[in-house]
Amino acid sequence: MKIVLTIAVVAASQLALVGLAVAPQLSARIAGDTYLVRVAPVDPIDPFRGAYVALDYPDLRQDGSQSLVEPGLGSLDDGESGEVYITLVEEDGVWIGDAWSRKRPEDGPYLACDDRSWQVRCGIESWFLPQDDAQEAEHLLRDGAVAELRVDDRGNAAVVDVRAQ
Repeated sequence: MKIVLTIAVVAASQLALVGLAVAPQLSARIAGDTYLVRVAPVDPIDPFRGAYVALDYPDLRQDGSQSLVEPGLGSLDDGESGEVYITLVEEDGVWIGDAWSRKRPEDGPYLACDDRSWQVRCGIESWFLPQDDAQEAEHLLRDGAVAELRVDDRGNAAVVDVRAQ
C-alpha cells in the first residue's frame, strides 16, 4: 500500500509541476486580450527543435533595432537582471513598446518579460508550426506580417497567429 501511495504522490507532483510550467501561456490564451504586433523573421528552422519561426519584434525594442541572429528584444542596461515590463501603446492599428521598467505597471496593457539571460525574453519569441508550413511562414514574414498575441492582465503573452499585415 505504501508503494502505491508513493507512486501516486510522485505522479501528482509531476503533474502539478507541468501545470505550473505552462500556466502563464494557458492564462494568456484563455483569459488574455488580443493585440497585433509587427514581426520580422530571425531563423526559421532548427534541426534539434523542429519547424518553428523565431520571431523578432522591432516595435517592442527600446532602440528599434532588429536582431539578425537570436530572438529576443535586446537588453535593459541598468546593471540589474530579473523582471522587465514593457508597456504597450496602440499606433496605426498595431501595438508598440512604449516604456521598459523593472516595476509592474499599474494599468494598461503590458508584457511581463525576463532578462536573467543576456536578452529580454517575453515568451513570444518562437512560433512552432508543421514542417511544411515553416518555409511559407518565412516568406510571409519577409513581406511584412503581424503576430496576434494574447496578453492576460499579468502581462503573460502567447503567440496565437502570424499573418500578413
